[in-house]
Formats: sequence, structure tokens, C-alpha cells
Amino acid sequence: MLKVVVQTFLTLDGVYQAPGGAEEDTEGGFKHGGWQLKMWDDESGKIMDQQIAETEALLLGRKTYQIFAAYWPTATEDEIVARKFNAVPKYVVSTTLKNADWEGTSIIRGNLAQEVKKAKQQGGSGILAVIGSGKLAQSLNKEGLVDEYRLWIHPLILGSGKRLFDGGVIPTNLKLVDSKTTSNGNVMLTLVPEKK
Repeated sequence: MLKVVVQTFLTLDGVYQAPGGAEEDTEGGFKHGGWQLKMWDDESGKIMDQQIAETEALLLGRKTYQIFAAYWPTATEDEIVARKFNAVPKYVVSTTLKNADWEGTSIIRGNLAQEVKKAKQQGGSGILAVIGSGKLAQSLNKEGLVDEYRLWIHPLILGSGKRLFDGGVIPTNLKLVDSKTTSNGNVMLTLVPEKK
């Protein structure tokens, strides 16, 4: 069975919005897009490659799905990630998305808990990766569906932007099972929710 793993780039103050580019997500007048790129280093790339290798399916919110679907099917820069993302099953959670043209994509419109449990049964023992998709991650938290968090904390404070643990997430005790620090000061924490 697949594990639901929330993988998110965060600033020290918990912002996940638009790490990859200035135009990625400007909602709310956000002007700091692309903040993560200048903090990336070779060690971060190696850690990310390991996580990508474990990915057997993607679970995305609509906005992240649309960003990925516009880029990865024709991406030439990072062929390893492109091959993986294009090959694995993709699930997008949306009540408004009409079509999902990226090959291998299913739209989840119904009961989130039931559909995620079905998706977890579709693969082997790797991960069902929730990348970006902050609102979806919050919904998964509320439903108790997150098996693991892999949080990339960057030594940067923005003071504004969408925060991952906002919007009524439920109190959750987490156990640290791994941590890695890169030369640029990025810290990757692997945490699992403690069973009640």
C-alpha cells in the first residue's frame, strides 16, 4: 500500500506559496515567488532525487496540478523527474476542473477520504506524493490521511504568503524520524503523525 506523503518547500515562517517562480502563484498580491530557487544546492538535489525515486503516484490540488500539467509533459531540463511524473498515476482533487489532459490523470471530485484510500491501494510500497498543494494538505490533515510529512525548511522569512499549517488544521503530534541539513542551511524534516 502507498503512503500519503506531504512534500513541501517552506520558509521558516511556514510559507509554501510560489517557491518555483515569480508567476507561479501571485494570489493575495504575493510578490516573493521563486524564493526557493536561490537556496537550492547539490545536496538538496540528491535528497530530492531519492524522494522522486520513491514516488509511485501524485496527489495534487488543482492549482499545483495545472502548474505541473503545463510544464512536465514537455519538460527537457530535468528529464528524470519529467519521466517519473509523466509515467506515474496522477490524482487531482478539484470540484471545478473540467478536464485533466495530462496522461494518467484522474480527477477526484467525491469523498476525499474514500478516494485517497482507493488511490493508496493502486501501487506498491512507495509514496503517493502530495507536492505543494497546501489546501489539499490541510484537508488531508483534517481527515487524518497524512502518513508522513517531508518538510523542506529554508532559512528565509517572508512575512507574507500562504502558510501550510493554517486554515483550521487539526492539532497533531508528530514524531521526527529523520533530518538532513544541506550546506545552504536547508533542513529536510521527515515526521510521522503519532497514533492516538
